[in-house]
Amino acid sequence: MHHFGRLLTALTSFLLILALGQAPAMAASLSGTHAWSTDPLSLRNGPGTAYDLTGEIAAKMEIKVLRCQKLWCLVDGHGGRGWTYKRHISFGKSPTRWPGGVNPDYPAGGPGSVCFYQGTNYTGSALCVSSGRVIPDLALLGLDNSFSSVRIDGNVSAAACRDRFFQSYCERIIASQPVLDQYLHRNLTSVRVY
Repeated sequence: MHHFGRLLTALTSFLLILALGQAPAMAASLSGTHAWSTDPLSLRNGPGTAYDLTGEIAAKMEIKVLRCQKLWCLVDGHGGRGWTYKRHISFGKSPTRWPGGVNPDYPAGGPGSVCFYQGTNYTGSALCVSSGRVIPDLALLGLDNSFSSVRIDGNVSAAACRDRFFQSYCERIIASQPVLDQYLHRNLTSVRVY
């Protein structure tokens, strides 16, 4: 009975913390876009300076971006979860500032096609597109975050990005990849084929 009393006290304390909105911060979500803090990130409980501070993430730390608005992103990392100013986030492979987006002026290729496969090693369902095709949001086709490999056939290439409208981390793909780069594997959202 003594153990039951301690368990009940611990459970009551935990529920009280949750009720007060002071739950321990979750760190390093499994989902979300991989990114880095370029500067210390002040975390807030909403997207703006009018919201209360909830924590801080140090500079040059790996984080997960859970979602973004125009100027603010909801992030998770060592230091907590909260909203922070988007300009202090790098979506590249390292914490150095990265301009993002893709160059729209690559020369068009062809003939040929780029096929994105749901499985590794070019297996599973595929989406094949030719030069000139632009898909700014794969979610509209029900294919967001579903591709694992890409095959290039002919004189074509592709710009592939983690977020819709060619934002966040992007990569120019010029050769077939049996397994997409770790930042794009099952995280592909927008595609432009050249």
